[in-house]
Amino acid sequence: MDPARAARLSLFAALALMVVWGCNYALTKYILDSIGVGSFLFIRFSVMLVLGAVLLLLVYRRHLAQALPRRADLARFAAAGVLGHTVHVGSVMWGMDLSTAFSSSLVLTSGPVFTLLILALMGVERLHGRQVAGTLVALGGIALFLSDKFAAGAARAGLGDLVLLLASAVFSLYTVISKPLVERYGPLMLMSWTLLFGAPPLIAICAPAFVASTLSAQPALLWAALAWAVVISAFLGWLAWVWINAVRGLARTAPFMYLMPPIAGVVAWLTLGESFTWLKIAAAAVVMAGVAWAQYGARVPAPPDSA
Repeated sequence: MDPARAARLSLFAALALMVVWGCNYALTKYILDSIGVGSFLFIRFSVMLVLGAVLLLLVYRRHLAQALPRRADLARFAAAGVLGHTVHVGSVMWGMDLSTAFSSSLVLTSGPVFTLLILALMGVERLHGRQVAGTLVALGGIALFLSDKFAAGAARAGLGDLVLLLASAVFSLYTVISKPLVERYGPLMLMSWTLLFGAPPLIAICAPAFVASTLSAQPALLWAALAWAVVISAFLGWLAWVWINAVRGLARTAPFMYLMPPIAGVVAWLTLGESFTWLKIAAAAVVMAGVAWAQYGARVPAPPDSA
């Protein structure tokens, strides 16, 4: 694909994905309140593992040998699978169960800060000063979002928010570790093989909760929410995110995550009845201004990575 066209498509894909992931917070909270963390994780990773394997076999059905990674990369695939799926997703679901949909979206947007820090320490990508400044402006907007909550004391943050903060750091590490893999193998192989390493531990741990659940008594709305959360948001969303990272580069992609809190806030207000002050609305404007600055403020646009 032409690099200029790929860059434009990746921009639209990133914006669309932030809408999907922003809506997903309220849906996930609804699912967790209905069937619990264990049942949801069992369903999510069982379905994603099968989808990944089937799609990989369909794409490489005439050249199955090409679907196998090099032996030297197996350790990196295993590390990415455990970090990105087992630890990150498991922590996110546990943290969201203890927190709220809107608070979860806010805390998880700290991911770009960890990504930029990791990139700077490893020297993986060169960061322009205005990219860093835009990211810090967006982070200031997130701080405004949380200011009223933390004004009452750090204890108000709760265990859930602390778990989500850890999950955010783990996801950033996964993103950096997986970058060489997606450059060599593409998004589909990265997804399928990391699921092969990361999904089984959670499936085994969560199987008792799934067996004890009463899914047959759940309404059709829950099944629709599960389909959105697992197939659209998780499986297709992760494939899209990996491709976007490969085209735009990690440093230019990370600030997009700051768009999720305003979207998640609106959806939480409409569906869960969460309320927001004018301070939070103003903070949303600061967040989006910081994202725009980080995306377009560099003096010399960074060339897209070769996927």
